[in-house]
Amino acid sequence: MLQARLWLSADGFREVWRLAALVEQRTVDNRQLAERNAELKAEVRDLKQGQEASEELARTELGMLRHGETFYQIVPRRELREADATEP
Repeated sequence: MLQARLWLSADGFREVWRLAALVEQRTVDNRQLAERNAELKAEVRDLKQGQEASEELARTELGMLRHGETFYQIVPRRELREADATEP
C-alpha cells in the first residue's frame, strides 16, 4: 500500500521529481540573473566614477560628438541609386 502511494499519488515521487526539476531551473535562472546584476553593477560603477562610460553611452545611443569633431556618414552606392530613382 505504501509503495502504491509513493509511485502513484499526486504527492509521491512524481511530485518530488517535478519539484527537483523546478529547483534546477530556478538555480540556472538565478545564476543568469546574478551575472546580469554583476554587469549592471560594473556599468553603474563606471558611470559614477569616470567619464569614459558616460561618453561611450552618449556617442553610441545619442549620437553625440566632442567639440571640434566632424561626423561623416558613408552611404552605400545601392542606397544612393535608390534615392536618385525616387526623386522626380
